[in-house]
Amino acid sequence: MKYFIIAGEASGDLHGGNLIRGIRASDPQAEFRFWGGDRMAESGGRENLFKHYKEASFMGFWEVITHLGVILGQLRQCKRDILDFQPDVVILIDYAGFNLKIAKFAKTLGIKTFFYIAPKVWAWKEGRIKKIKAFVDQLFIIFPFEQDYFARRGIEAIYCGNPLMDSIAARTQNIPTAEAFRAENGLDSRPIIALLAGSRRNEIDYNFPFMVELAGQFPEYQFVVAGVSWLDRGIYEKYSAGSDVRFVQDQTYPLLAHSLAAVVTSGTATLETALLNVPEVVCYRSGRFSFAIARRFVKIEYVSLVNLVLGREVVRELLQDDMTLPLATAELRAILPGGAKRERMLADYAELRRVIGDSGASERVGAEMVKILHAKP
Repeated sequence: MKYFIIAGEASGDLHGGNLIRGIRASDPQAEFRFWGGDRMAESGGRENLFKHYKEASFMGFWEVITHLGVILGQLRQCKRDILDFQPDVVILIDYAGFNLKIAKFAKTLGIKTFFYIAPKVWAWKEGRIKKIKAFVDQLFIIFPFEQDYFARRGIEAIYCGNPLMDSIAARTQNIPTAEAFRAENGLDSRPIIALLAGSRRNEIDYNFPFMVELAGQFPEYQFVVAGVSWLDRGIYEKYSAGSDVRFVQDQTYPLLAHSLAAVVTSGTATLETALLNVPEVVCYRSGRFSFAIARRFVKIEYVSLVNLVLGREVVRELLQDDMTLPLATAELRAILPGGAKRERMLADYAELRRVIGDSGASERVGAEMVKILHAKP
């Protein structure tokens, strides 16, 4: 079978890489073509990577509008690439604005479409449910609460677990010792607090300067930012110059493994941090125009996946104007050793892991996809 897979951001690339391995376990002769990143290239062959998501990842209403010409051009490129490859199935990973347009295109060609990691229609843009019904042959979800949500709207979604558990299991097998990690990265002996400032440049611009300022309130701790290789180190150093904030690149899991707490932007990183058992504070700011529109249309009570999965506030969310130095300082102190909120948060994390389930989701969902493709019509 021939599989065309599209992921438009770092988390999608991570899950896409695991999915490729999961599909290969059930279909050893599988051929792949994909839009994604380094994780997918590692699993499916770098020669099969048509476009890296770092060229196509735009976040926020205003940011999307200002890059609309680029996005439309990439849509045309993607359609041509699908026509050239002639896949048996197009697998769309999250990235709903782009991927639902591709789903419609694939459907007109008679190509089977799978959507893996459902669009977050329970948060906003519920009108996309009509597009999912019209253009997606099978929806695969990664959160247990989504099964009932989609069932009530006439969509039978398949839940095989959350692929983050696979990533955590794989990437924590060879974590270096604390001493080796510190030596490799030039870190001193102070306890570490991780800074996860996002994977896009505009996230860094909006959130990292505040994190650097926050670090100055805790001289007894060592703050370390998790850099990503597709962003130039200078983007971080522009804001951390003159401070005591340290930098590591592409070592998010080792950094979290050796951290007492973390300050995290919203997104998948909030869930990863919790599943790795690191108490966290969520600090997130975006452009005022984008945030104002989001406030108007987003209909969920929380932005962090930890709180959404458990349906209550487990981690404190300091968003936009609430992201102040006094509030962030107090919240971070409360989750450090001896803090008033630390033990309660760790107990909630144990519940979160029970709800999410065990590893093996990528292999299970890959097997389901292959089974559907080989089933008689």
